Amino acid sequence: MSWQQYVDEHLMCDIDGNSLTAAAILGQDGSVWSQSSNFPQFKPEEIAAIMKDFDQPGTLAPTGLFLGGTKYMVIQGEAGAVIRGKKGSGGVTVKKTNQALIIGSVIALLLFQGSMMN
Repeated sequence: MSWQQYVDEHLMCDIDGNSLTAAAILGQDGSVWSQSSNFPQFKPEEIAAIMKDFDQPGTLAPTGLFLGGTKYMVIQGEAGAVIRGKKGSGGVTVKKTNQALIIGSVIALLLFQGSMMN
């Protein structure tokens, strides 16, 4: 199985009516191994800041986690292993493996029923 197939079939899959908005697998150097078509264009310094927080947990808390220019408030993760960010009712999770970063994000959309719009 290719990394792209893993992203498409496992990270972007529907689970009980829920799915990620975007996902990617990156090398720890920021190289793209695979990504969903709508994964945001990130900057190398954003990945460097994420890697620094894995090495020195808490460094992102004062400034926030940036991915594709979007700022997320850092929330509880697992020091050295998982970083979680929140923006509104959406968010992002970054999991560090021995060689890669697995990133998944959700942009929550508010759906209004006809009775709520009146």
